[in-house]
Amino acid sequence: MSQDEKLIREQICDVCHKMWQLGWVAANDGNVSVRLDEDTILATPTGISKSFITPEKLVKLNLKGEILEAEGDYCPSSEIKMHIRCYEEREDVRSVVHAHPPIATGFALAHIPLDTYSLIESAIVVGAIPITPFGVPSTMEVPEAITPYLPDHDVMLLENHGALTVGSDVITAYYRMETLELVAKTTFHGRMLLSTKGIEEQEIARPTLERLFSMRENYKVTGRHPGYRKYNGDGSMKETEK
Repeated sequence: MSQDEKLIREQICDVCHKMWQLGWVAANDGNVSVRLDEDTILATPTGISKSFITPEKLVKLNLKGEILEAEGDYCPSSEIKMHIRCYEEREDVRSVVHAHPPIATGFALAHIPLDTYSLIESAIVVGAIPITPFGVPSTMEVPEAITPYLPDHDVMLLENHGALTVGSDVITAYYRMETLELVAKTTFHGRMLLSTKGIEEQEIARPTLERLFSMRENYKVTGRHPGYRKYNGDGSMKETEK
C-alpha cells in the first residue's frame, strides 16, 4: 500500500469519526468514498457505525461497483451507485460524502431549498443549494435524481433523505458538509428570530453578491458554483431566474 493511500484511508476514518461525533450519522447511516485513480474507489463499508470505522475496514472497488479488495465480509453501501455517478459525471470530483446533518436534513424534509443568499458562506463557498427529487435509497433513482445538478453544484439536499457533497479530496468534501450544516442552522435560527419581529429574511444586495461570487478565485475556493439561482421545493429552477 502506498503512503498516499494510507493517508487517504486515515483521512476517511477521521471524517467518519467527526461526522459521528457531530450527530450527522446515526447507527450505520452515511457513507464516504474517495477516487484513488481512474477506475478505483475506496469506500466505507455498509452495516457499521462510522464511529467504528478503521483504515483496514474500507472497501476497494471499481467504477462498476465490483469489489476488488475487502476485509472479511465487508462490502460497500448499496448507495455506492450515487457515489459512482458523481465520479462518472465530474472528472474533478475525487471524493463524495453523504450524511444526515439534522438541520440541513430538516430543510430537505420540509422541501425548502437553501437558496437565499443571506450569508457570505452561501455566496462564496457553497452557492444556492437545491433539493434533488426523491429517489428510493439503494436504487438507480437516486443517481438519476442528482445527475442534473452535478454540473453546477458541489452541495445538494436529497429530498426526504439527507445531504450530499463532493470535492477534490475527502477533506474538501467534508468541509462542504460542515458549511452546509452551518448555513442551514444559521438560516433556521435567523428566520425564527426575524419572525418574532414580523420581518422577512433579506438577501445580500445583488451587486454585492456578484462581487462575492468573483472572490472565489482569490480565496482559492475550488469546485463548481451555480451563480444566482432560485429553486422550487421539487428541485426545479424558478422560471423567473432561468
